[in-house]
Amino acid sequence: MARGNTPGLIKRGRIWHIKKRIKGYGRLNESTGTTDRVEAERYLAFRLNQIRQITIYGERPPVFFREAARKFLEENSHLKSLKRAALALDTVDPYIGDKPLEQVHNDTLAQFKKDRQAKGIKAATINRDIDVVRRVLNLSARMWRHPNGMTYLSTAPLLTHVKGEGRKPYPLSWEEQRRFLQELPPHLESLALFDLNTGLRLGELCSLRWHWEVEVPELGCSVFILPGTNTKNGDERVVVLNRIARRVLDAQRGKHPEHVFVYKGRPVTRMINTAWKKARARAGLSDLRVHDLRHTFGHRLRAAGVSLEDRKALLGHRSDEITTHYSAPDLAHLLECADRICDPKRGTVLRICREAGRKSGTIPGTIPRGSGGAPVSA
Repeated sequence: MARGNTPGLIKRGRIWHIKKRIKGYGRLNESTGTTDRVEAERYLAFRLNQIRQITIYGERPPVFFREAARKFLEENSHLKSLKRAALALDTVDPYIGDKPLEQVHNDTLAQFKKDRQAKGIKAATINRDIDVVRRVLNLSARMWRHPNGMTYLSTAPLLTHVKGEGRKPYPLSWEEQRRFLQELPPHLESLALFDLNTGLRLGELCSLRWHWEVEVPELGCSVFILPGTNTKNGDERVVVLNRIARRVLDAQRGKHPEHVFVYKGRPVTRMINTAWKKARARAGLSDLRVHDLRHTFGHRLRAAGVSLEDRKALLGHRSDEITTHYSAPDLAHLLECADRICDPKRGTVLRICREAGRKSGTIPGTIPRGSGGAPVSA
């Protein structure tokens, strides 16, 4: 006679899993790690007895990192960085997913760091993954609690980053800008030129909508008000447009009823593609990132004598010194600041290169910046 199903055990693939709600404890969801039903039943009985001891005598229930990671993702579904966090947790799962939280520390992450470095993963990427692990452990030690009032983890361990030289910002010279823009296809050239004159982040740039545009009659022009859902820090951001940015914007009108930047009638969702990579290689800028366009905007503002407070406002940085309401005179001042970078000016800026030469072909040491050329379409 066939045996009936054991309450609390379900089979996923070939492995038996526990899925059971326990009074006074909560949900118990974990793998038994076995394909044998009898062994799975023994493990279930062991876990139920263990939980009974916990609820009666006040011991800290063991929680596996995978459970805590799942809880983190469920509670933070609103985060813009959720996909990145989920990717990080998937990456570390083979190393620490089945370990109790008390066993997750620097030593248990050592092999993860070693394997990632062996694959050529940059230190910054590995450290971002470690930061997500650190966040889960901190919540386990300070916020998340069992029904008996005890935290998931007694104390969050100290996790160290791997060492590695970060990739430095690379603001473009006017000549580099000229070479690069002329190699791009028209739709990417428009995006790049607009970014060089507004300093938008990539997500802000690609998601730009026409209904965010607001006319300012006193100035005879418009600005964009980006909602907090589309900015990195969650705050609304005012984007003023200098004359080059306005020229790019006017060329986009009528192409799409909602999105500002489109390609073949469809919204542009990314800029780093084959066309971008080929263009930067032909221009001798093989490691140029989209974020370097934003750095270029900020660099040119500083070179033009724009104050730190005004640069923060134009770049959308969060600051207690920046007002959340702008009058027409405020916007006129920011517009005047943004217009200062429209015309290339001669001058020398020192770029210190630590490598023995960049892929772009520049020479280590100091080089002149802004010594020639004019911006495309300017």
